[in-house]
Amino acid sequence: MKYVEALQEYDGKEKSIFMAGPITHAPDWQSSIVELLKDTDLVLLNPRRKDFPINDLAAAEEQVRWEYEHLRKASAISFWFSRETSSPIVLYELGAWSMKDKPIFVGIDIGYLRRADVEIQTRLARPEVKIVYSMEALADQIKEFAKK
Repeated sequence: MKYVEALQEYDGKEKSIFMAGPITHAPDWQSSIVELLKDTDLVLLNPRRKDFPINDLAAAEEQVRWEYEHLRKASAISFWFSRETSSPIVLYELGAWSMKDKPIFVGIDIGYLRRADVEIQTRLARPEVKIVYSMEALADQIKEFAKK
């Protein structure tokens, strides 16, 4: 596994997964998925960075631009919806990428407030996507993708 954290650059040449999911007001779920995927040959693109100056508008612009570019460079995108936040940006990203052909993986914490919305919309837009309800199951799907 290779690990790329925002704002590090990735050239898009290797098989990769962008880890889309909440950052603000959410636990560091990304560390858990990184641990579960450590034995893969994937490049993991993590938008959560250790030090983010939340009140700096220039930093926010830089962050959004990095995410925008690296969502496009990624081979596939995993989405995680945790119970701690409604995840408006993640919902936006899932909606956008549900309309594309790029492989996506969707995991939902069973206590996530908008779970039914994500399930219904995903089923309508991408019926082939099997939604899972644990980080371990999400990691298993990604590992299968890594083997192909």
